[in-house]
Amino acid sequence: MKSRSARYAVGQVVKHRFYPFRGVVFDVDPTFNNTEEWYNSIPENVRPSKDQPFYHLFAENAETEYVAYVSEQNLLPDTSGDPVRHPQVDELFERADDGAYRSRNGRMN
Repeated sequence: MKSRSARYAVGQVVKHRFYPFRGVVFDVDPTFNNTEEWYNSIPENVRPSKDQPFYHLFAENAETEYVAYVSEQNLLPDTSGDPVRHPQVDELFERADDGAYRSRNGRMN
């Protein structure tokens, strides 16, 4: 498997290409790094390839907040400018005047 560089950065707000949720990237795996059980639970017709970056998100939808693990092919930049309400966002990030999230400890993963 050949890995490629990630399109999205830690602190960037993204949204899912097909499902109604968005979130802040808090970690990136260069290729798939989760369980086979998790991978096989994705319907085969929408199952992403493993040889691409996968993103850990502090995610939210209309009902709740949660942590999501999403392939790069299923993400798009979120340009709404709206803050992400996930409670862990404020633990790791501060929101800049331009709406971007910056690491609180001064370094990005």
